Amino acid sequence: MRATLIGFSAVIMWSFLALFTAASGDVPPFQLSAIAFAIASLPGIAVLIARPERRHALRQPAKVWIAGIAGLFGYHFLYFTALRNAPAVDAGLIAYLWPLLIVVGSALLPGEKLKAHHIAGAIAGFAGTALLITRGGGLTISGEYTLGYIAAFLCAFTWSGYSLISRSFSKVSTDVVTGFCLATSVLSLFCHLLLETTVWPQTATEWLAVVGLGLFPVGIAFYAWDYGVKRGNIQVLGAASYAAPLFSTIVLLVARFGEPGWRVIVACLLITGGAVLAARDMIVRKKA
Repeated sequence: MRATLIGFSAVIMWSFLALFTAASGDVPPFQLSAIAFAIASLPGIAVLIARPERRHALRQPAKVWIAGIAGLFGYHFLYFTALRNAPAVDAGLIAYLWPLLIVVGSALLPGEKLKAHHIAGAIAGFAGTALLITRGGGLTISGEYTLGYIAAFLCAFTWSGYSLISRSFSKVSTDVVTGFCLATSVLSLFCHLLLETTVWPQTATEWLAVVGLGLFPVGIAFYAWDYGVKRGNIQVLGAASYAAPLFSTIVLLVARFGEPGWRVIVACLLITGGAVLAARDMIVRKKA
């Protein structure tokens, strides 16, 4: 329960991703990613400085580093590629298949058993997410967006794969996420220099948004998620991850970046109900 709640705190922090990104001004995506992941590595570096004996956690097999860097950098690279080559609504919805893939894919993990209520909860969460992202409309399927659609699908598989593989590295300390963040920052900087024009935040508010982005949604959230998927209930985390777009919408509404409506209420019921359904075993066990 404790590890699952720590993992779920990452979902809550990710709900501020859209707000901080919107408030960061016109900073290009890869430049923003490079800055944010550099900041994200700072808490881990501080821990390693304060606790030198934990530095041995960085000495991991190549497969651990490949999985971690591919997960963090690969997800963001594919996500930005999808947004550049397909409508944002379509790309966002396709990319958000990853919680459902985690729930279904967890059946392949040792000691895990996929049950009907896990799948039902994940599908309910996806339905609520679809309602939020599409605003009750449909997807605009077009051949000209093929590259964007492919990147979005790969994005979903990348993050779900990273999360499931992290579960199999349960004995690997979360301290190694510090190295993943640093590597992702360097690779994002390379992509920025290759593909974008540098634009710095223009105001103190924009700089605060960038710092907040690096400390929480792109920072502590990844450490919390790593801990949660390694030691918590990964099926519950997968289904509960659909709460991120719901919380994000609520945060944007509170910040007056949008207007409330019936879609938010229905989505809330679907996502919350789906998460509770997926967590049924854990809730019943806790009560017992």
